[in-house]
Amino acid sequence: MRVTASGLVVAGLLAAVSACTAAGPPEADAPGSAPAANTTAAERPAPTGPAAATGTPVLTVEQAQAALIGEADLGVPWTATDGTATWRDGLLKAATGQPECQRLLESLYTDELLGAPAGPQAVAVLDDGDDEAQLRYQVDASRAADVDRTLAWLRTLPGVCGQFAAQTTGAGTTAVRVADAGLPQVGDARQGLRITVTAQASPNADPTTLTVDVAVVRVGDDAIVLTAGALGTLPDDTTEQALGIGVQRLAQVREQGRAQA
Repeated sequence: MRVTASGLVVAGLLAAVSACTAAGPPEADAPGSAPAANTTAAERPAPTGPAAATGTPVLTVEQAQAALIGEADLGVPWTATDGTATWRDGLLKAATGQPECQRLLESLYTDELLGAPAGPQAVAVLDDGDDEAQLRYQVDASRAADVDRTLAWLRTLPGVCGQFAAQTTGAGTTAVRVADAGLPQVGDARQGLRITVTAQASPNADPTTLTVDVAVVRVGDDAIVLTAGALGTLPDDTTEQALGIGVQRLAQVREQGRAQA
């Protein structure tokens, strides 16, 4: 269950000018160079806040791209995406009467867990055909206080939205569970969730279960947002492997930016 050619293939990569001196892109052969597939770029206003005020370099679009992971990092069976997974519209586009749970569903569906982008952003999307899984990996030039507010909100959700019902257009009423997901000790702050959405079209039909792992990691003022979903079971080590490589790569890119500033 997989494809349309719409929205998720790649989110926009938005450019900003640093309030001080713009950090240049890393050398082409530098460690942690960007995966070539499934990234695009566009422009948006420069972020303001602590990074700009203190003169800390803000990631450029090229640096955000260089900090992405790609199919070569995760290995077989991960490949460049074929398109938006069909389960996104079928199971994540849903309504519930609980405001914080509705906010979670909308954030997952729109891929805006950190809210509207405030600086340069780069996104890569990969598919695992063996497990009908799709992984979205995003690097944002952000502000530490904004990322920490998102992390604090995510930490409340297993308690506030541990179990709730949501109404979809095509799959009827779904049962949603939200649980804390332990993450490796990477970055400066982090939070993970495991969300399961179960739908049963009729009493005699087999239920359909979507499993989505969400991880937000702050590295300085910047953030990594990872979502990985599958109709069934996600590969066990996907999130840990992606974050382990990605956090190290983002730290390298940030260090190169400071050296060039």
